[in-house]
Amino acid sequence: MTNALFQPIQLGKLALKNRIVMPPMTRSRASQPGNVANQMMAEYYAQRASAGLIVAEGTQISANGQGYAWTPGIYSPEQITGWKLVTDAVHAKEGKIFAQLWHVGRVTHPDNIGGEQPISSSAHAAKNVKVFIDNGTDAPGFVDIVEPRAMTKADIEQVVGQYRQAALNAIEAGFDGIELHAANGYLINQFIDSEANLRTDEYGGSIENRLRFMAEVVAAMTDAIGADRVGVRLAPFTSLNGTVDATPVETYTAAAALLNTLNVVYIHIAEVDWDDAPETPKEFKPAVRAVYQGVLIYAGRYNSDKGAKAIEDGVTDMVGFGRPFVANPDLPNRIKNGYPLAPHDPNTLFGGTEQGLTDYIEYNPS
Repeated sequence: MTNALFQPIQLGKLALKNRIVMPPMTRSRASQPGNVANQMMAEYYAQRASAGLIVAEGTQISANGQGYAWTPGIYSPEQITGWKLVTDAVHAKEGKIFAQLWHVGRVTHPDNIGGEQPISSSAHAAKNVKVFIDNGTDAPGFVDIVEPRAMTKADIEQVVGQYRQAALNAIEAGFDGIELHAANGYLINQFIDSEANLRTDEYGGSIENRLRFMAEVVAAMTDAIGADRVGVRLAPFTSLNGTVDATPVETYTAAAALLNTLNVVYIHIAEVDWDDAPETPKEFKPAVRAVYQGVLIYAGRYNSDKGAKAIEDGVTDMVGFGRPFVANPDLPNRIKNGYPLAPHDPNTLFGGTEQGLTDYIEYNPS
């Protein structure tokens, strides 16, 4: 019997060869100045093109949307050209790749965004959150984030437009689609989660209001490039970057139902994956499955057996394997044949050169 992870699946108009997803992972290797994707990144993704779907690392939609030094953007002509290197390399290996579109909101520092004050749903800084900066004068390093300003209606309209344009830019750069980063405490998440959103207008308060910004962004992008090329990543139960929701099961079931009406091609749910993290509440996954008819992807603490069982049980359609893809460019083949997995070097995850990015080798059974 074929392992469930290796059954083909249809994702919109795309026929995927397996159900293994390489999720977005920040690697901070974009060329400077300009935060441009490069040949080194193209090689990295092409090495991993045996995944059914690659979702590229978080990519800022504007200069103001950048949270960390050396992450790539997709708002300048040079950045679009840089990403073409990546998508061409992946497609040459018959892979499929989506861009993850990212605005960090308050999870940044003025040194990363041209001296501007960060924006968020509310003028409310998360506690104990640091970001990596390179201001060109001091040694690069981690600093505390600063208090953001609450977005005005004009700001909201502008950022919705930036997401729309970024989706168009991604298609121009050769991506097969885009994933909206609405997880892990970044801007969209800062509107969704009750403890981060202190607004009293139509974008705050009730669950419906807190989901409004996400809905407007998704609608703008699906209008621009088609709903069959738009996925959304959510993280219902994480507290990353200081965003917490008081009623996550209710809020994120409502989010899934809303995304169903918007016809997004997939929902990608990041489960908490740190040691001693709480388990996802048992009622959540069946509730999402009941209200959302598209492709479901779960990522976090999955191994091959657990991932295959989740597909067999109908809980999910595809499974993301994050860190294993760092050191195992041939991860699907290793899973299929039961080959051992190589460990990654945590010291080379962020920044640097080819070391720790493209120098991991495929498994040789001989």
